[in-house]
Amino acid sequence: MWLSFYAMGFMAISMGLIYLSRHKISNRFIKFILALIAYALLIFSFFAMVYLVFSGPSGG
Repeated sequence: MWLSFYAMGFMAISMGLIYLSRHKISNRFIKFILALIAYALLIFSFFAMVYLVFSGPSGG
């Protein structure tokens, strides 16, 4: 359960970082670093959600 909350939080953070890197930051190096962090968080949250969906319910 907590992993899904972390994954959703990482998706929200990556959305904000992509917005910042595309529209608010003018330095190209900082834009690249923010976009790299955002896409890494997005990829991690994707794999976390895939794991959670395919692991199925934990009840007996």
